Amino acid sequence: MSHDTDYLIVGSGAVGMAFADTLLDESDAHITFVDRHAKPGGHWNDAYSFVALHQPSAYYGVNSTELGSHRLDTHGPNTGFFEQASGLEVNAYFDKLMQQKFLPSGRVSYHPMCDYQGEGRVVSLLSGAQTHISVRKKTVDTTYADISVPATHTPKFAVEQGVRCITPNALPSLWMNAARLPVPQQFCILGAGKTAMDAAVWLLRNGARPESIQWVVPRDSWLQNRLHTQPGIAFFNDSIGGEADKMAAFAESKTMDEVFLKLEALGQMLRIDPRQTPTMFHYATISTGEMELLRTIERVIRMGRVQAIECHALVLEKGRVAMSSDTLYIDCTASAVKALASQPVFQLDRIIVQLLRMPLVTLSAAITAYMEAHSDDDAYKNQLCTPVPFPRNLAGYARATLMSTMNQVQWSQDKPLRKWMHSSRLDAFGKMVSELDKADTDKQATLARLRANTMAATANMARLMAA
Repeated sequence: MSHDTDYLIVGSGAVGMAFADTLLDESDAHITFVDRHAKPGGHWNDAYSFVALHQPSAYYGVNSTELGSHRLDTHGPNTGFFEQASGLEVNAYFDKLMQQKFLPSGRVSYHPMCDYQGEGRVVSLLSGAQTHISVRKKTVDTTYADISVPATHTPKFAVEQGVRCITPNALPSLWMNAARLPVPQQFCILGAGKTAMDAAVWLLRNGARPESIQWVVPRDSWLQNRLHTQPGIAFFNDSIGGEADKMAAFAESKTMDEVFLKLEALGQMLRIDPRQTPTMFHYATISTGEMELLRTIERVIRMGRVQAIECHALVLEKGRVAMSSDTLYIDCTASAVKALASQPVFQLDRIIVQLLRMPLVTLSAAITAYMEAHSDDDAYKNQLCTPVPFPRNLAGYARATLMSTMNQVQWSQDKPLRKWMHSSRLDAFGKMVSELDKADTDKQATLARLRANTMAATANMARLMAA
């Protein structure tokens, strides 16, 4: 079998869907998706059932279609903030887009449960049947970040026979094995990222006693306060005012530790244990309600990464810890984003979609598609679409902020792109600013402060990265 298309998109996850959505709306191109999953949504198909967005639903997904209903949560640790779609809601959203917008357009072909082998070769995972796709314009790689989730990664530690070690996916199903295996009373969470935090909050909210949980934390992390990520004019002082304060911290500090301490004093950055100095920042975003829950876990093991799990002990980089033999280990050690070197986004007949404004993956994909639809000049498109590397340490936060800011300046100078972004639901802060009443002197003063602080911050960021 064979057929033609303008754009072959490898991957129908959030990035691929956001790219395709904008390309459909901004051009008359034909698009073909190839994906190993049975449904669109990418890694959301593999995530644990209680996963939810870090950020508000209001600016996740594709540009054309709202995710959620702009509802404020009224209970739980997210009370008072805009709703965060669950993994199930995100999966349903992407599937509905494919079935009710993309395929009915007549300009989209979809090959689920298929492996892309390069050069237009597509192989069905179920039948082995091969399809050749002739690409008239470009192949779009949306898999560059290669998101890893617990269910699909291979642990880097050995597990002795008889030890119960699961991923977070299996937690809600513990009751199903109660007849064969007792529901555990002791838990040990492995890993310090957002997945580990989600697992801990799930355990606590479902009745586990804090003293029954041990937590292996190789590195402590700074966490972003969700209050400062909210869209809507009611949160203007927290969101836009918070950006102005953040830039002031970058402008006034001599080290990255000082930046984070200033942001902590402003309530923008959080840390679970105030006695520990975090060395990591990966944009994990939580509420103060979640943080208070996590602080109830006092049995924290800080002896490096797990090397092996034995029936009666944990073997770590810095020694051994005796453990009860009936402990249930929860593996949250998957690294969400691989540390890959950036490459040019536009490469002749290829587009490598990457982050352009940290950490907004779907906005970045939509901007990439907009530029592809409206320019034939790869050099100009790459000038406006400079990839922003994911931070691996505290200095990486300065680099990501600086490069995101530089991209934003470039976008503001392209009038059609600027106009498109002002109407984009994916750019919540930009939309908030564009709709601001010019007669509101207090908020206009905050904007002026943001601009002035941003200029001062960019001048200081290179020194911070070097320090």
